Amino acid sequence: MMGPGWYLRRLSRMGLAEVAGRARHAVVQRQWRSALPTPPDWPAHPRFTAALPAGVLGKVSGEAVKRLLATADELMAGRAEYFGVERTDFEAPDWFLDPKTGRRAPSDVYAFDVPYRSEDTVGDIKQIWEPSRHQHLTVLAAAYALTGSPAYAARVAEHLRSWWAANPPLRGPHWVSGIELGIRLLSWVWTRRLLDGWPGAAELFEENPDFQLQLWHHQNWLATLRSHGSSANNHVIAEDAGLLAAACAFGWFPESASWRAAAMRSLDVQLGRNTFPSGLNAELASEYHGLVLELGLAAAIEADAAGTPVPASTWDVLLRMTDTLASIVDNRLRPPRQGDADDGFGLIVDGASTDRWASLLGSGEALFGRLDWWPPIPGEDVRTPLLASLVSRTPRASGVRPGRRPAHLRDAGMTILRSGPLWVRCDGGPHGFLSIAAHAHADALSLEVRHDGVDVLADPGTFCYHGEPQWRSYFRSTLGHNTLELAGRDQSISGGPFLWTRHAVTKVLEVHTPDSGPARWSAAHDGYAPAVHRRTVELDGEVLKIVDEVLGEGPPGAARLAFHFGPSVTVMLDGTTARLRWTAAPEGADSFAGQGRSAASPVVRGGRAADSAAAGGRTGSLTGGGDERGTAPVEGEGRTGSLTGGNERGTAAAGGGRSGSQVADPLVGRVSGSLAGVVRTAVMELPAGLSWTVHRGAAEPPLGWYSAGFGRKEPATTLVGSGSPGHLTTLLRFS
Repeated sequence: MMGPGWYLRRLSRMGLAEVAGRARHAVVQRQWRSALPTPPDWPAHPRFTAALPAGVLGKVSGEAVKRLLATADELMAGRAEYFGVERTDFEAPDWFLDPKTGRRAPSDVYAFDVPYRSEDTVGDIKQIWEPSRHQHLTVLAAAYALTGSPAYAARVAEHLRSWWAANPPLRGPHWVSGIELGIRLLSWVWTRRLLDGWPGAAELFEENPDFQLQLWHHQNWLATLRSHGSSANNHVIAEDAGLLAAACAFGWFPESASWRAAAMRSLDVQLGRNTFPSGLNAELASEYHGLVLELGLAAAIEADAAGTPVPASTWDVLLRMTDTLASIVDNRLRPPRQGDADDGFGLIVDGASTDRWASLLGSGEALFGRLDWWPPIPGEDVRTPLLASLVSRTPRASGVRPGRRPAHLRDAGMTILRSGPLWVRCDGGPHGFLSIAAHAHADALSLEVRHDGVDVLADPGTFCYHGEPQWRSYFRSTLGHNTLELAGRDQSISGGPFLWTRHAVTKVLEVHTPDSGPARWSAAHDGYAPAVHRRTVELDGEVLKIVDEVLGEGPPGAARLAFHFGPSVTVMLDGTTARLRWTAAPEGADSFAGQGRSAASPVVRGGRAADSAAAGGRTGSLTGGGDERGTAPVEGEGRTGSLTGGNERGTAAAGGGRSGSQVADPLVGRVSGSLAGVVRTAVMELPAGLSWTVHRGAAEPPLGWYSAGFGRKEPATTLVGSGSPGHLTTLLRFS
């Protein structure tokens, strides 16, 4: 639980209007404790009219259907996975169980009394919340729609009746957070749509008083307690999207028209506020860009299908977000790994192995049309033809679109340098969004470097939100990113797991991104004031040059320069020279297995086979930093001359060990199957003025980790150079 100090810090980030709004919410919550609001009478014979157009299911490709059914059949067998934790109880799930800790959240407590931030009391709340978004039910309903098999529909009905019975209005943890209610409503809309034609659909939904009660209370909650002020981020988008979609598809209440109008107005305003003019999500967290785009598209399309006018400004934001996504992905369609990522999805009707980002771009192409500079989009999905079939009225491409692929998003401070297979993300943007910057990391001037989609210099990811403060702090720390730490402190000051009380201010000084030839980027930040950290990056062919300087008056303190490598990269450090080696995907391979929903989905992973490839695009070959032969030396705080890497037999220490040994062959990898693909190498010349150490999988304190998805982490190599800051030059040469 949060202490008094946290509440004071949180209060300090609110304006007067937000404080007044939260006071009004508190009054409503007290009123609901003593007397639940009463829903109006249900119409005598409601009819569901938001069905899919005839013939659209026949447009779904056979490959997309195959992927979907593989996932649906895992669910039918009772198997699912959430955030790296497998469940085998999904024939009849316990909606309050956290399988990670074994704890069970209180189910018969007034919702706003549930201490959902306390893992000791409740368990990991995300493990409890995620199945109740009911996105596994949209998968099963899609399987019914595409096969006609009633077993899928019957399982959906069992789960919904079970959930409604176990979660009466405003009781238990599933009524605490608006984002959960909003996404759940969107799932119910699509579940009903995809079950249209099943004989039991009307009895389950429009003729069911339990559904009536749940539907009204969900919408009344969202209309009354909408997020605002410093919390009006992706949460308010989800709340508006769910309320709008439900009020359109299930518009049977006296309030439905006013709910539709208010939700559409709010969604339009909040999409604009949550998006930079360049089109990047203002939270500067790539996964949330995907979540907000999915939610916005689903809600706008729902409104359009119901005849509710969608403002041109809403479509223009969604168009800009789509073009921006196309501009920032690498050549394997992977977006940056910037800021927080909790693997949240807006709408899921596809199999677990479907690539999320290819699917989003496919939907954007169907709705807005592709531009000449867009990357090719491999494969097909279920969601795109279904969404596209519902749109009939609104022109969706009225905004001016870029004539060439943007490389520098000035307002967001994101710059992408490209040279052949090399992709480099440079971070020179704001610290985060709104006064709390909830999903920001202390990563100013950090870099990501990929070669043909493989993480070479990696952003380590997120791993967790609640319950493990040491790991939460590490994964969003300055030392946890590819940038410079001074005096042992972060650039920005944290006030809690979703709160920053001081934000470093970054300024981009120079950007040169020609269509061909050397590219250059330079930026500085004031997070160590009065000292200033300035970084210059040059990409010329397959040579990357990084120059770090500390400027200003007064002693800056000791520096630590960190370079984090992707988990598939083996590193041999010899003095100030690091030799890198990894196995790349074969030429012509599709987007990496595990970079779609198998790496990031909160839903079932389709047999779980893709998870080993989730961390950095390892396609069926090298999946870790050790090898079957067990030849890797002890890891942790290796000295000069050490070879980093673990192994399947567990001969590498989990952290803290030291080794000065060398191995002649630096290709040390845990091998699953044959070593398909091409061996790639690079040489990194590190600044000689610093003392370099190797870290891998250290726990006290954490250092040397990579999180491929929420709730998962694995050891990865980190090099840290310690000493006095000065003119520090790093060269990374690819071969």
